[in-house]
Amino acid sequence: MALARQVLCVSAFLWLPLARAEPIRYSVAEEAESGSVVGELAEDAGLTPAQLSARRARLLSEDGRQHFRLESASGRLVVAGRLDREELCAQSATCMLPFELLLSNPLQFFRVEVTLEDINDHSPIFSDERVTFKILERSDPGSRFPLEVAQDLDIGSNTVQEYRITPENEYFSVSYGSGTNDDKYLELVLEKSLDREEQAEMGFRVMAVDGGSPPKSGTIEISITVLDVNDNAPIFTQDRYVGKVLENVPEGSLVLTVLATDQDEGVNGDISYQLNQVGQTDLAFVIDPKTGEIKLKKPLDFEAARHHELRVRATDGGDLSAVCRVLVEVVDVNDNAPELVVSSFSSPLPENTVPGTVVALFTVRDRDSGANGKISCALEDQLFFSLRPAYKNYYELVTVSALDREETPQYMLRVTAADAGSPPLTTTHTFTVDISDVNDNAPVFNQTSYTMYVRENNVATVFVGAVSAADADVGLNAKVTYWLAAEQGPERAWCSCISVNSENGHVFVLRPLDYEHLRQSEVTVSASDAGSPPLRANVTVRLVVLDENDNAPLVLYPAQESSPASSELVPVSAEAGYLISKVVAVDADSGQNSWLSYHLLRATEPGLFSVGLQSGEVRLRRPVTERDSVKQKLLVLVRDNGQPPLSATAALSALLLKDFSDVRLPQGSPATEDQDASLTTYLILALVFVSLLFLISTAVLLARKVCRRKELKAGHVLYAADTLQSGLADAAAAGTLPRPYCYEISLTTGSGNSEFRFLKPILPSLPPQHCAVGQGPDEEQDFPAVPASTEDMAPDNAGTLSAGQFNALSFN
Repeated sequence: MALARQVLCVSAFLWLPLARAEPIRYSVAEEAESGSVVGELAEDAGLTPAQLSARRARLLSEDGRQHFRLESASGRLVVAGRLDREELCAQSATCMLPFELLLSNPLQFFRVEVTLEDINDHSPIFSDERVTFKILERSDPGSRFPLEVAQDLDIGSNTVQEYRITPENEYFSVSYGSGTNDDKYLELVLEKSLDREEQAEMGFRVMAVDGGSPPKSGTIEISITVLDVNDNAPIFTQDRYVGKVLENVPEGSLVLTVLATDQDEGVNGDISYQLNQVGQTDLAFVIDPKTGEIKLKKPLDFEAARHHELRVRATDGGDLSAVCRVLVEVVDVNDNAPELVVSSFSSPLPENTVPGTVVALFTVRDRDSGANGKISCALEDQLFFSLRPAYKNYYELVTVSALDREETPQYMLRVTAADAGSPPLTTTHTFTVDISDVNDNAPVFNQTSYTMYVRENNVATVFVGAVSAADADVGLNAKVTYWLAAEQGPERAWCSCISVNSENGHVFVLRPLDYEHLRQSEVTVSASDAGSPPLRANVTVRLVVLDENDNAPLVLYPAQESSPASSELVPVSAEAGYLISKVVAVDADSGQNSWLSYHLLRATEPGLFSVGLQSGEVRLRRPVTERDSVKQKLLVLVRDNGQPPLSATAALSALLLKDFSDVRLPQGSPATEDQDASLTTYLILALVFVSLLFLISTAVLLARKVCRRKELKAGHVLYAADTLQSGLADAAAAGTLPRPYCYEISLTTGSGNSEFRFLKPILPSLPPQHCAVGQGPDEEQDFPAVPASTEDMAPDNAGTLSAGQFNALSFN
């Protein structure tokens, strides 16, 4: 029963909120009598006095001093002792005394902040009771003579508000205010020139009045001595000197040196220095009256005073003086280690404790400041526990994940608090946490995801990898079973070709895969233990299919299935590098298996052509010569970069022609347009010979009569008139033409790279509708009709015809 009550108390404590979101704030005037009521703390905290007693309410302050106490009977917060604002907060604009109200059963604390309000309990005080100025009688009106400002330990309106001269006189006035660095200054201003012969000395008082109610004041006696000579006062090299000194430097160390100069000579130019520390009677510094070196007189403590303000007066031999301000900043040294104070701690903890459960509450503090006082807390083992900031310097030690007693029955948690000093100081505290047993371990995969690879065309049921999950439990709770999850996301490429062994997690591919149809697939594998209820985990398995070189290149252009094949026309005047055609091919594989290269496998004239290795462009390697054959056939090899490589061939032909002017597009039937017009040197020579034979034949008249009776349906062009006449004469003499022929040139659209101009008719004397010569009297030949005018034959491109449009040259 006692153990059950303890568990219930711990559970109730862990679920209660630890701290109030906003602090409870009060204010009280300084110097309030002991026992003065500050506020109804119990009522403001939402508690009753009885609850305060039952829950052992107590007040905790950061510095350990108890300025207030809590009346348990009434729940009121009262003053515990004398409160002096100037002693507690010095010259700070606000004076706040923070502390915490800590309650037990369950643990709870409230932040309380009491603001100490200032009262006008200090009068302005000048550092000197009497100051003497020696002023030249010929000093100009407007000359200023610095005075030390009065110090008032109060703040706000209770500090010094104004200065005035009593009794008033016509020679001087006071000027006061703040400088560029917010430095307060007080000066006597000469309003009227002095006359030593009229009045050699004068005296008056300067009164400082604060803004309290009633106001308080302080005075300083001013004595003026009028001098005849010494018209140059000392001048400091700076109006304000700033020095920095470490708080641990030894006594006698040099802080800084001030320097003043005087343009006078002799005794009037000799300068002596005097030091005064503002607001303090026990000086921590001393100055050398001759050299102006300011040295340390006693040890400094940064935690007691962070800076010291000094006034240095330089006086020459003629009693003329100047004042400069010296600000010494104390640099903090890391001489205080952090402190760790535990407020609450709970042990043991059940194994199924939910994440975020508070195990311990503690606070850290460091008396140093800046980086030396900046504390960071670290936990050595953060797998199951972590530190969480609670409020200001409070930290919570909390659980961050499920605990497992079978794995670790006890945790030794070392919390280290370190400041940011150089070198840093640290404090370590060890929390021993015992764990009570519960079973709550699920299987865990050894990887967050798996990627497995298989080459295409694999054998069936090939092993590609394995998934593995481990369970920290024992017995049936540790027996893991694997299976493929039935739910697959619509965005995943999934196939039924993957299987997993339920016992060992081996993954198999059940059938051969084709990279071109399936490149990758993702499945979810689940692992479950045999507990009740079972715990499970999922992991994504990605199967990547690797490409094999099983696809040969496919030639897209020139089309290899077309019949008849097209020819590319090349002018004989083309220069080296002339683009004839381009072989275009693709490969269904990927990667280097799809990298294609082009090679010239065979050609009628291998030295005439070149093929771009990467581009597939067919170009002239050299200019065309008369020895080159008119019809050129090329076979281009397209090869991929696979291992072993696969290849394909592309066949194309080229015609080397001298001139293409006046080539007219025939208006023939579609069957005629699709014919393969391969112009070769032999056909051109045969055309020339036959034409010459027709011209000189004795049957010219009969052929002309037959041609007049027929309408030609296609344009007929005879090439090279000069060669035609000479070739015809030779052919007739040799008797090599057995019978008459009629040739026609058909032009169709196709792929080509050059353009040709139409040739003029070589027989202008013949009618356009006659195209046959040398026809016997008993023979008749039908020809397609030709256009009535050259405009019907002109191409769209203003008298030019591309080589790709010149498709076929045939003879009948």
